[in-house]
Amino acid sequence: MKIKNDNLPLPVSPHFALYLMSLLAGYENEKAVTINFRDPSYSAETGGYHPVEVRLENEGDGWRMVYITDFTFVGSGYMAELAKELDFSFSDGVFQNLFGTFPIEQAVDIYQTWEANFLFYATVNQVFTLSFSTD
Repeated sequence: MKIKNDNLPLPVSPHFALYLMSLLAGYENEKAVTINFRDPSYSAETGGYHPVEVRLENEGDGWRMVYITDFTFVGSGYMAELAKELDFSFSDGVFQNLFGTFPIEQAVDIYQTWEANFLFYATVNQVFTLSFSTD
């Protein structure tokens, strides 16, 4: 199986697709997989690496990207809460950030920057703890 990264509105790199495929080994029979990437030390007070959630759906001949969401704390102290900072919704064709909702095609530049940074944090720095949920 492979990640279906051809003909997507954002340029999902082969490197990112291969990284996700390596994580999906053993989940080939699942209908969908949501991967959560967490920096255990991330907090509103000290910062850290943002939590990220990636959802993929199994179409039999490959995995379809559904969404990638990057979260951040909004507010401070005990009032801080996690909110979507960047949301690339491939299934809905929209990109959301703290400023609003836009057609996903407008997010090419920010997506490429986000992906490069994420891959560095995940594969080189290895800052994330991963968890998986399935449907």
